[in-house]
Amino acid sequence: MGEVLCLEALLHAVGMVGVWYTLLRPSGFSLSKFLLEKVIVLGLGAFISYKLIYFTSLASFRQRWYELFLVLHVVLQILALIFLWFHHSGSRVYAAIALVIFLVDRLIYRCGFKSISVRANIVVMEDGETVKLSTHVLKRPQPNISKVIGRPIKDGWEATDHVFVLIPSLSRTNFVQAHPFTIASAAPPHGIDETRLDLLIRAQDGFSRDLLKKARHLEHCSHGAQHPIDVRLDGPYGSDHARHVLEYSDLALVVAGGSGIAVAWPLIHVLEISRSTDTEIAPTKELRRQKIALIWVVHQKSHIEWIGRKALAEVENMGVEIIIPQPTEETGRPDLAVLIQGMVENFSDKKMGVVTSGPGSMGRLVKNTCASLVRDGYDINVTVEKF
Repeated sequence: MGEVLCLEALLHAVGMVGVWYTLLRPSGFSLSKFLLEKVIVLGLGAFISYKLIYFTSLASFRQRWYELFLVLHVVLQILALIFLWFHHSGSRVYAAIALVIFLVDRLIYRCGFKSISVRANIVVMEDGETVKLSTHVLKRPQPNISKVIGRPIKDGWEATDHVFVLIPSLSRTNFVQAHPFTIASAAPPHGIDETRLDLLIRAQDGFSRDLLKKARHLEHCSHGAQHPIDVRLDGPYGSDHARHVLEYSDLALVVAGGSGIAVAWPLIHVLEISRSTDTEIAPTKELRRQKIALIWVVHQKSHIEWIGRKALAEVENMGVEIIIPQPTEETGRPDLAVLIQGMVENFSDKKMGVVTSGPGSMGRLVKNTCASLVRDGYDINVTVEKF
């Protein structure tokens, strides 16, 4: 929608230049005088603001300078609405509605309804570049209106959901920054009053790098003992599309790269719980014999400890097939296409679902491999989970 609106603004600007060229220029009205007209200056201000929002929202910019993207997105939107308000009287009702929606979303919905403050333990993982934030959430039944506007984190979450994390103690700039992270722990079962919530945060730049430094400092000061910090969680948010792709497939294959395991791990648990429940309540002849498989590509052997070998062994004992190739820093990237083809070859006449989460190159490879298999007659649905 944003791209369509930017295109319409561009056509509007080109049209106005066309008006000057065809109607005003012949009468001696210069281009500079035209551009300095108040209504034109204000329109150009709104136009440039929205174009900058578009370009700074592109993945290449957003992933490299996320904090700058956050600030520019809010500042430029406010400037654009101000320019738009004064540009034309007919736009004011729309600018006002946009402002009201923004304020209601931030101040009432997200800060008031969807957010909670918790004390979380912070641990530096074995690789030295990843932080795990862990806290316990007390589940509380929510009013019926939550079914309409979305439930808060106190009512639990689903696999692949994410939360926005705000840690005011990191720095002054982080006081107003909320960063999205996928919930790496399994969704809480029904009837459980207290559940554990884990977040895996790989240090890049800005917020995540500051968090890693904070975790190292706390571990050094406390000599390795756990040290809680105050965290504000805004969420959960997410879609059930990936879950549905896998739940209704005879082969449910999850392909994760690195910290993409934060998406894969809860999905595996959802599928295993669903299959176990089917086994208990359905006649044997009616059971859907679903195969669940996980391919996890790690860069270092120590990354396996993000989940833990014991936890991996437990889900293997429940029938989940887990493939973890040799770490890429030792042997290079594995041939994912061959691994996927080998996994699906026995399901040529069955329905298959594939969910992948990891680097962009992995997502493209998985999609291309599945597209090739579809051309060969396989029934495969594939989805990519990625911020």
